[in-house]
Amino acid sequence: MAITFNLNYDAIVIGAGHNGLTCACYLAKAGLKVLVLEEYHTIGGMTITEEITLPGFKSDVHAFGYQLANLSPVPKELDLSRYGFELMKPEISYSHIFPNGGYISMYRDIERTIKSIEKYSKRDAHTWNKIFNNYLKNKDAIITSINSPPKLLSLQIKDMEKRDLEDKKVDDDDLNLDTYKFDLQSMRSWVNEWFEAEESKIMFGTFSAFVGLAPDDAGGGSISYLFANIIQDGGNNIVKGGFINLPIALSKYIISHGGEIMTNAAVKNIVVNKGKAIGVRLENGKEIGVKKIIASSTDPYTLVIKHLGEENVEKRILQKIKKIEWGDAIFAMYIALNNPVKFKNDSEILSLSSQIHLSPPEIEYLSKIFYECRNGKLPANPLAIMSNDSLMDASRVPKNKHLLKFLILSVPYDIKEIVSDNNLPNESLTTELAWNQVRDIYGDNIISSINKNYIPNLCSEILKVKSYSPRDFENKPSTSIRGTLSCGAILPYQRGSMRPIPELANYSIPSISNVYLCGSGSHPGPGVSMAPGRNAAMKILADLDLMV
Repeated sequence: MAITFNLNYDAIVIGAGHNGLTCACYLAKAGLKVLVLEEYHTIGGMTITEEITLPGFKSDVHAFGYQLANLSPVPKELDLSRYGFELMKPEISYSHIFPNGGYISMYRDIERTIKSIEKYSKRDAHTWNKIFNNYLKNKDAIITSINSPPKLLSLQIKDMEKRDLEDKKVDDDDLNLDTYKFDLQSMRSWVNEWFEAEESKIMFGTFSAFVGLAPDDAGGGSISYLFANIIQDGGNNIVKGGFINLPIALSKYIISHGGEIMTNAAVKNIVVNKGKAIGVRLENGKEIGVKKIIASSTDPYTLVIKHLGEENVEKRILQKIKKIEWGDAIFAMYIALNNPVKFKNDSEILSLSSQIHLSPPEIEYLSKIFYECRNGKLPANPLAIMSNDSLMDASRVPKNKHLLKFLILSVPYDIKEIVSDNNLPNESLTTELAWNQVRDIYGDNIISSINKNYIPNLCSEILKVKSYSPRDFENKPSTSIRGTLSCGAILPYQRGSMRPIPELANYSIPSISNVYLCGSGSHPGPGVSMAPGRNAAMKILADLDLMV
């Protein structure tokens, strides 16, 4: 029997995170009638802002700093400022503070950053200046690589080999096989090659942990290089009023171009007929047809296994999708405060920093965290990344009150053992119940440690704490698969033309002619860049012979 739907839409986009909305914007701009479906009760995905602790205290649940997006053409191309999008640009992008009260700060002004590094090493300060100038030389190429479909690995290596053979004298900054080596270099290897002071090494090296890469994981060096330079160049900016105002601006653009957005609309499956998607079926039973294409910003596993179904996808693709590595999970504490926090050395500079990294100046400290995490152990002394919410943007809190968040990188999704002597249960724990048992106690223990080592008035100023475990993140919204940030671990074999798997790296499904991937499971990956959504839209429009 033939399957028929009412065909009211040219395109359906599954997922109203910033990538799904970005993709929908460009499709609508090209004249397509677009519908965006979101299972959560609000748009935003991993750029949502909610009152987690107390009424009037607006926390960014996932993303806080506007970093990778500094390289995005989307805000200008879509004129998002017209739809209420506005950035705040703190002078101090971030600081890394140490238990002894020392710190290094990165300013928007490179000269001020250099002076901060000089406290620990003049050589490292000079080195950072050299590294940053190298980044500026290659910035245009980096922007192009992020905001374009990934180039095949074989072609990249061929180009590098050609450059090596042609150049009699290869410049250190040229694209050659040294670039390939650098892309695979671990964080520890990279910082040991370039810096001498442990404080400098941890200052720049910590960024690899943001995407779940341990000090000795391949690829961590280039990640640290990229994030540190992007922030030095464009700042660690803040979306005024909360990160939610980015997806709100994108949604306004869609609606102004005739598109529609439906929340509380979980997709059960994509309906496929003769190798082509013809519509979607929602969990509530509603069926919606589509004339041209479906794009999904969900994680690749959900799209392929759950929404398309194993009967519609080639066996080799199914096998590879089922083997995707998701990486380490995250934990967070959202804290409403009566008064601002004061740091151990009472430095006003730290209070003016957009973000603050708190750790000892030891690479081995990070190694221990990853060792514990990957063995199913709850790290006793985890890495904390502090977001200075209210001091950056007073509109997020009631008058004279304050708000911050601590993001804890690299905790196990399934707890097998507790590494702590601080009143946590120590029996074997392997179920979701385990996180329910230890979540709040673990959060309180981390806060006590931060109070002792970095912020002595933290505990006394707390009005309310709300802790989120990996299981909480997985359900808020469900695209945070296994409580991770990356929608697939950022490993060499899951990056670029290997992301999420080689067969799907060009944002399309080989066996189904009109279904596309547009989320962070695709190149260039996680973080707020809007690039996966824009890149996918460019691929879709090219396939449809449409221009923007």
